[in-house]
Amino acid sequence: MSEPGRKQPTPLSPLPRLIFASRWLQLPLYLGLIAAQAVYVVHFLVELKHLIAAAFGSVPDLQALISSIGYKTTVPLTALNETIIMLVVLALIDVVMISNLLIMVIVGGYATFVSRMDLDGHPDQPEWLSHVNASVLKVKLATAIIGISSIHLLKTFINADNYTDRVLVAQTVIHIAFLLSALAIAYTDKVMSGISSQKH
Repeated sequence: MSEPGRKQPTPLSPLPRLIFASRWLQLPLYLGLIAAQAVYVVHFLVELKHLIAAAFGSVPDLQALISSIGYKTTVPLTALNETIIMLVVLALIDVVMISNLLIMVIVGGYATFVSRMDLDGHPDQPEWLSHVNASVLKVKLATAIIGISSIHLLKTFINADNYTDRVLVAQTVIHIAFLLSALAIAYTDKVMSGISSQKH
């Protein structure tokens, strides 16, 4: 039974119906991203296990950490040091931030481009999802990418002895390019929002 005063949707002809239904082709892409996030969770737990075991003196776990973070030293290490701990923690933060990025793409993208999720009133609904649209999603993704780039840059500078000057300069330039791109996206969104509000 329809709600009083609610406009009934006009039935679509076959071609528009097919084109509109084609949005569901994105569903396997979002499911694939969920699988990718599961891989990140496993990676996080493995790195955390190595870190905890190395803190209790496990040399094989320490070597696994050193290999995973790309840390190089001329002196064989048998115990954690502050630099290794910092690099591993930054790597874990990096995984968390990429996971947050995946959630924004999966949930925000599905709600924006595929179908409503009907989460109104749900106690666990993310605050940002209540007003998400394509423009907001672009700005949030750009901000998340800057955060991830910042973590990578910080890891590189902490471990700067194992990188060439060319790599350090290249990563810095790339980070600045991400920052300028995010500012341009945010400014463009602000201008477009202003134009849209003036029309109304």
